[in-house]
Amino acid sequence: MKLDDYLTLGRTGLRVSPLSLGTMTFGDDWGWGADASESRRIYDAYREHGGNFVDTANIYTGGSAERLLGQFTAGHRDEVVIGTKYSLNMQPGNPNTGGNHRRNLLRSVEASLERLGTDYIDVLYLHVWDAVTPPEEIVRAFDDVVRSGKVMYVGISDAPAWQVARMQTIATLRGWAPISALQIEYSLIERTVERDLLPMADELGLGVHGWSPLGSGVLTGKYTRDDLTSADPHAPMTTRKAVAASNGALTERALDIADVVGDIARETGHSSAQVALAWTLRRTAPRIIPIIGARTLKQFEDNLGALDVVLTEAQARRLDDASTVSMGFPHEFLARLQAGGMISGGTKVSRNW
Repeated sequence: MKLDDYLTLGRTGLRVSPLSLGTMTFGDDWGWGADASESRRIYDAYREHGGNFVDTANIYTGGSAERLLGQFTAGHRDEVVIGTKYSLNMQPGNPNTGGNHRRNLLRSVEASLERLGTDYIDVLYLHVWDAVTPPEEIVRAFDDVVRSGKVMYVGISDAPAWQVARMQTIATLRGWAPISALQIEYSLIERTVERDLLPMADELGLGVHGWSPLGSGVLTGKYTRDDLTSADPHAPMTTRKAVAASNGALTERALDIADVVGDIARETGHSSAQVALAWTLRRTAPRIIPIIGARTLKQFEDNLGALDVVLTEAQARRLDDASTVSMGFPHEFLARLQAGGMISGGTKVSRNW
């Protein structure tokens, strides 16, 4: 697999690379990102390898990520697919500069266009579900920005599966712009999305964009058990370890999974990061497009090596077994009924669509 072995973004005709470049590390405003020159080197390396799918958000490094991306894409904007997001508050103390509502969506789009130095956004994601804005308001505002030509496709990030399905139904029935993409956290240490979000995406034909495929760096092997006691989950996110602790990625279970990743890395002669990413890339129905975010060019080039990793079935099973999660109700209940022949009456029935 190569970066220019393009995929369609779900059921759209938009062509995107199998690995997306994340820009949350573009800019050092938050204390742990890459400066402008290093960000440029990472971006240029991604483009030189054929990559075209770049992920950002209005909130990343306080807007610096979008501004830098706008500078980097100048002169070849149409060669790059840019996904950005709105929802998180850009002006603390002002309730209407955050949330999913129409006003924030429209104002955020205009601000992102200015920072990016472009007249259109390829994919606009609702960043996080705010639990107060009516879904009809969101989907109608999405349709308006698509019809205006300022946005080409819309997506949802970090929201309950039933709300995404609800909004897609509203859009379909009213002839509004459909939801085309889903962005979720997905890695060996975060597989609970396999219960509902990924099956929903498969049924609805959504392109799936997976963030934090290295589990906030835990799957690279950079942390040990000593970090469990030294990391403060309530500390400001001024270091990568603080980020990993605060978002729940730095746990005993996660380190156990990282140990298995490390064992397979040594067997294959690849890095732990490459093995963890390769496992994510193996998934089908739906395919996952991992977002790789790096602070240095060296880290980025190492991550890119995941495209060359071929895991054996036995190695993939070891990773599956180490990271498996309970599917819970009703999935396990229905599986028992199916296995017992109580649904099909002992006959074999397979879906052919």
